Amino acid sequence: MNLGLSVALCTFNGGRFLGAQLASIAAQDRPPDELVVCDDGSADGCVQIVGEFARRAPFPTRLVVNDKNLGSTKNFEKAISLCQGAIVALADQDDVWYRHKLGRIEEAFLRSNKIILAFSDADLIDDDARPLGMRLWSTFSFDRAEQIQFAKGHALNVLLKHPVVTGATMAFRRECFDLLAPIPAKQIHDRWISFLLAARGKFEVIPDPLMRYRQHQGQQVGPGPRTLRERTLRARHTTANFYLDEVERFREFQDRLEERSATFPSAGFALTEITRKISHLEHRAQLPRTRFARIPKVLRQTLNGDYWRYSTGWNSIAKDLVIRYV
Repeated sequence: MNLGLSVALCTFNGGRFLGAQLASIAAQDRPPDELVVCDDGSADGCVQIVGEFARRAPFPTRLVVNDKNLGSTKNFEKAISLCQGAIVALADQDDVWYRHKLGRIEEAFLRSNKIILAFSDADLIDDDARPLGMRLWSTFSFDRAEQIQFAKGHALNVLLKHPVVTGATMAFRRECFDLLAPIPAKQIHDRWISFLLAARGKFEVIPDPLMRYRQHQGQQVGPGPRTLRERTLRARHTTANFYLDEVERFREFQDRLEERSATFPSAGFALTEITRKISHLEHRAQLPRTRFARIPKVLRQTLNGDYWRYSTGWNSIAKDLVIRYV
């Protein structure tokens, strides 16, 4: 059975890596039924690279060049909207897919019509495609316990704490897109899609790496920190403004779920949890500057369990008590 599988690829000044990604899509054991590419005003030859690929591709390839720069989120929204397959797999311009990626994804959706989104792990590589010896999930601590929660249908419990579904590894049912669009411009498309669909149905967690995920300086959003030093630097730069921005993003989740609650079976649970999540974020944003003054406030959130339910437990407690912000 063929479900009809589209690939939505967005490009913007990624010509250095684009050829390798297109070649890996063309080499799939289960080729896509179509490739939709939206270019966001590249000035480095991306359009020419895709145009040449389209002339020899073994499947229909559609290239759309935006009249003005939309940004990553709205560009992906546009690319997805142009896809016609029942399943849409997202693709970044700078990665490399393993040959079995699309076949494995299709198998996940064929096993159960209850699965509305599937995503996998990935191997990390550098600018020159050299292996970094790490997997993507390990960089943002998506461990076995959280994977089991996803498998049991409790993805929201994890996504309330932190985003773990990377768009480049994701595929979802196209029929759900009307519930997701329009995507607010300040949201990151993969986080918006995964959070809302977690209130809609079940996810398939594929623990094997299905692609090589490139880590380089030009990325808009990359993997999590790989070393203790990187984690410490990120913690020091995670100041009140970050938490207030998160509050704004969760209010947008809240608004969409309230607006279309009848189409999200877990909307009631999600809305209740979002309210508590926002309260927890506001607590972290409003912590006093002096460490000693933070203690009673952190203690209250520790005792009520919110640091474990909405943050990363002891790591977040330590950050709020110890880290001196920059």
